Amino acid sequence: MSALTSEWVAAHMPRTARAVAALPDLTAVRLAMSMHLDFKMLPLVEGLAARGASLFITTCNPTTVRDEVVARMRSYGARVEAARDMPEADWNAAIAAGLDWGPTHLSEMGADYTHLLMTSGRTLPPVKAGLEATGSGVSRLKGKLPPWPIFNWDDLPVKEGLHNRHMVGLTTWQAFFSRTLLSLHEKRVLVVGYGTVGQGLAASARAFGGTVMVAEIDAARALQARYDGWDVGSVAELAPRADVIVTGTGAHHVLPWEVIERLKDGCFLLNSGHRIDEIELAPVLERQIAAPIPFVTSHVLPSGAKVHLLAGGAMANLTAGEGDSLNAFDVTLAVMATGIGHIVGDGEQASAGVHLLPKSAWETAL
Repeated sequence: MSALTSEWVAAHMPRTARAVAALPDLTAVRLAMSMHLDFKMLPLVEGLAARGASLFITTCNPTTVRDEVVARMRSYGARVEAARDMPEADWNAAIAAGLDWGPTHLSEMGADYTHLLMTSGRTLPPVKAGLEATGSGVSRLKGKLPPWPIFNWDDLPVKEGLHNRHMVGLTTWQAFFSRTLLSLHEKRVLVVGYGTVGQGLAASARAFGGTVMVAEIDAARALQARYDGWDVGSVAELAPRADVIVTGTGAHHVLPWEVIERLKDGCFLLNSGHRIDEIELAPVLERQIAAPIPFVTSHVLPSGAKVHLLAGGAMANLTAGEGDSLNAFDVTLAVMATGIGHIVGDGEQASAGVHLLPKSAWETAL
């Protein structure tokens, strides 16, 4: 990454700079992080290193790694075990290495470190507190938990209302437009899931000219979608009518093969959720016939219809695009920085279990 690009990023992320400057001395902190290795994360990692923290970093999604970002983070003194599209075995090994490194604190996007600890019988590292940034990660933090507090900041109004509700949808469609050279005009768009991500996907799709349908299994959210004016039903009912289908749930196989094989010719499939398996990919990938343009592959169904998959089913906005705008992500990253300040301070004294990051810990980031 060029010096000019770094200066541009820093100039448009002033909240993050202030939040990092307010952090205490971190020389006793060994922070293991699992996150998207996107260029917008650099101001935080550089700042943590400058405050004295020892850092172990791996990715929460190999498809979103930028290798030039890995190199820059290493130049700050961080140990980074990640590469673009690294094999799953290497990714799992990196997560295990982060635990073997002996962290005192965890900052996660997807609860990969914690999940491995709780399912492998490994010896617990000397962790005092942790952070979790995603809805899919919070969903994994149920049942058996480690003996330290974990602070959920995905459900903060400033993250749900800004990043989840507005930015994911906007940037997903930006990636779709730039990679396919198509718009949503005259297209029927099915949004699978109506949490805050799905709400943003639906609103943005309509703003960009699409005719929107919503599939939602939760009765309350389905009712909300009807009140918002969408055509609401099940995935099986609505998918055969769609020209574009986007998932945004954080759940497993919400677009299953038995639905995919009934899709119309020319339908596009994309995922905006944290998990790469929201679309049942294995039978789709077995039927690839072409890669007509970068980030788009074409697949023939048993019916003879052809469907197009964006970014291999990985998170579209960060795999095929650049994700949030700098000014919007500045809020998200500043909250993350204040969350780290909390877990290395007062948060260490909280009881074991999952807690919402307290307002006192993050409101200064605004």
